Amino acid sequence: MGSFSFRSITLMLLITILVWSSNMESCNARRGKHWRQSRGVYSSLSKKKPKNHGSSYHHNHHGTKSKPKAPPPPPAPKPKEDGSSPPKKGYSNHPASAQFNVLDFGAKGDGTTDDTKSFEAAWEAACKVEASTVIIPSEFTFLVGPISFSGPYCKPNIVFQLDGTIIAPTNFKAWGSGLFQWLLFTKLVGITVQGKGIIDGRGSIWWQDSTLDDPVDNEEKLIVPLNKTLREIPKSPISSSLGGKMPSIKPTALRFYGSFNVTVTGITIQNSPQCHLKFDNCIGVAVFSMSVSSPGDSPNTDGIHLQNSRDVLIHATNLACGDDCVSIQTGCTNIYIHNVNCGPGHGISIGGLGKDNTKACVSNVTVKDINMHNTMNGVRIKTWQGGSGSVQGVLFSNIQVSEVQLPIVIDQFYCDKMKCKNQTTAVALSGITYEKIRGTYTVKPVHFACSDSLPCMDVTLNGINLKPVQERYHMYDPFCWQTFGELYSPTVPPVNCLKVGKPSNNRIQADRDAC
Repeated sequence: MGSFSFRSITLMLLITILVWSSNMESCNARRGKHWRQSRGVYSSLSKKKPKNHGSSYHHNHHGTKSKPKAPPPPPAPKPKEDGSSPPKKGYSNHPASAQFNVLDFGAKGDGTTDDTKSFEAAWEAACKVEASTVIIPSEFTFLVGPISFSGPYCKPNIVFQLDGTIIAPTNFKAWGSGLFQWLLFTKLVGITVQGKGIIDGRGSIWWQDSTLDDPVDNEEKLIVPLNKTLREIPKSPISSSLGGKMPSIKPTALRFYGSFNVTVTGITIQNSPQCHLKFDNCIGVAVFSMSVSSPGDSPNTDGIHLQNSRDVLIHATNLACGDDCVSIQTGCTNIYIHNVNCGPGHGISIGGLGKDNTKACVSNVTVKDINMHNTMNGVRIKTWQGGSGSVQGVLFSNIQVSEVQLPIVIDQFYCDKMKCKNQTTAVALSGITYEKIRGTYTVKPVHFACSDSLPCMDVTLNGINLKPVQERYHMYDPFCWQTFGELYSPTVPPVNCLKVGKPSNNRIQADRDAC
């Protein structure tokens, strides 16, 4: 009996301990589950915590194989009601696709209302927005006076989307005493002018009179008609649409100054009073798939003018004008021009350089894969007497000429006046290569006129094949003066006047004259 009582007591104690232990484990299990869920939500919000931070604990708990459902992710924040409202002015958090249509700023686009103020307002708004777009819509004609789209505080990568037509005023009052440009983009980074639109300078009103002060191309003196008469342009006053006289200073249609990463593509520039497209002090220029169009007798209407600019690419472009298709002036380096159609016009020229005893520096210029038709010159280098500096590292390659008066020209006695003073100093020319220049000429195939005191050096000819076409001009044989270099292959016609080697009495430039 005693032993039974002892066993009974012991059994009851064991049962009590087991029940108590079971209750404690159940409590701990509930606490653990609650902790895991809290940690799971936290880990989904924290990038620093691994996503399975709490699941490993549950996988071992109770030895069960079933996994609990993952906690739902936190709800995404709802967009703000005012998300479509424009950001504050001056902030840089504008959408990249911000567009500013000139019609929304009051432009009429009827070709008679002055839309200059509307263009200024649209630009002012776009200027504050990085990668914004100013839209000039198609099927509208906008009369715009002289205007400056200027930085330097504009945001970068602005696009000027030109699909309509912009015309210049013919009222003399719009030009004051004279301006050097009509549409000016200045001190910008990543500016693009693109589209299918037209910039029309309506220049005929400026061309009516070619005054004695206007420059004339020096090579005209080499072109003598068979009847020995020169075409005279009748003189008449330059009058505007309102009867007043236009200023003597003629504007460039589209000019870029002091800008980086400039692109011009797709558009047409026509009938500029003077130069059509100009780049001054620019770095990183791309011009392609665009056109310049003005009559062959429109005075001083260069197609593209480069000055103090570097890293320039011009290609897939049609240039028809009354002066140089491309003019490369002082301060230019790393210029690459290819796949360009030129004509009418005066060809592709480096210079004139060294005017008024100035120093000029041009280097690393490549002109290749060019078609020229009915131009005065083909590829040309022209410098003034009295200048200093140098032109070096120039390649003219694969130039196809058709009825070009003077396909290959170096003229170090350039003068765009009736008479110029003879001087001994000159811009030094060296490292000039002509290769694969073929086609027809109407006056003279090669004209090399180099300085007496500073002859041209390292002029090389290779694959030259030029045949005469008798038109209405006297024709001449190739001409060379103080030109030294080498013939890499026979030329047609023979250029026997080129001197092989280097000049024995070549004057060395002073350090102050070197580039």
